[in-house]
Amino acid sequence: MLEIRDLSVFYGQHRAVEEVSVTVSRGEIVVMLGANGAGKSSVLRAAAGLLPVMNNAAILMDGRDISHCPADEFVEAGIALVPEDRAIFADLTVLENLKLGAYPKRARQKERENLENVMSLFPKLEERRRQKVRSMSGGEQQMVAIGRAMMSAPAILLLDEPSLGLSPLLCGELFRSLAVIRSAEIGILLVEQNAKRGLAIADRGYVLENGRVTGSESSEILSSDERVRKAYLGGD
Repeated sequence: MLEIRDLSVFYGQHRAVEEVSVTVSRGEIVVMLGANGAGKSSVLRAAAGLLPVMNNAAILMDGRDISHCPADEFVEAGIALVPEDRAIFADLTVLENLKLGAYPKRARQKERENLENVMSLFPKLEERRRQKVRSMSGGEQQMVAIGRAMMSAPAILLLDEPSLGLSPLLCGELFRSLAVIRSAEIGILLVEQNAKRGLAIADRGYVLENGRVTGSESSEILSSDERVRKAYLGGD
C-alpha cells in the first residue's frame, strides 16, 4: 500500500500542497479531483520522489518510509509515474521505450513476461513495436508511456491526466485498460480532467481545493454529491 501522510509541497515561497494525506491499496483505483492549480500533480510528483518531502510529512510503501530516498528507490519500491507530458523518447521505437522501463532491478527478471503483458494490454503496440514514437498519435503515445511504466513491475501506478487530448474512443480504450491493470492487483492513483470517467472507474476519490483535501469518499458517494457534481461533473 502507498501511504502519503501530511504532505506539504512548496515552490519557493508558494505552498502548493498543505498537509495532504492519501492512501492507495493494491488492486484499487483512487481518483483525485480538483481544479487546475489545486495541487494534484504536485502530490503525484512527490509520491514519485521527484519533489522533496517537507516538515513531518512521510511517504510509505508497504510500511517502509521512503520519504527521503532518491527517486530511483521509489521505483524500486514499486511506484511508477506516468506524467502529464508522458516523458517518452520520441526518437526511439516503441520497443526501445518499453525496454527502458525494465531498468529497475525489481523488473529485470520478468522483463519478457512484463513485455508480453504490455503487448496484450495494448495490441497496437505489438503491431508497431518497431515504429518510432514521434510518428504515433497522441493516444498511441499514451499507451507507450503507460506500457513503459508497467515494464517496471509497479505495485502502484501514478497517472497524471492520462486522457488529456485523446478522442472519446481512445479514452474508452484507455479506461478499459486501467480496469485490466487493477485486476492484476496493481493500485492506481489517478489525476483525471474527465471527472465523470474517473469516478466511473474508481473505487474511491479525494477532492483537492487550494492544496488541501476537502473531501474523501467512495466514488459512488462523490458522484452523487451536489457540490462535486456542480464543480466537476457539469451538474446544474
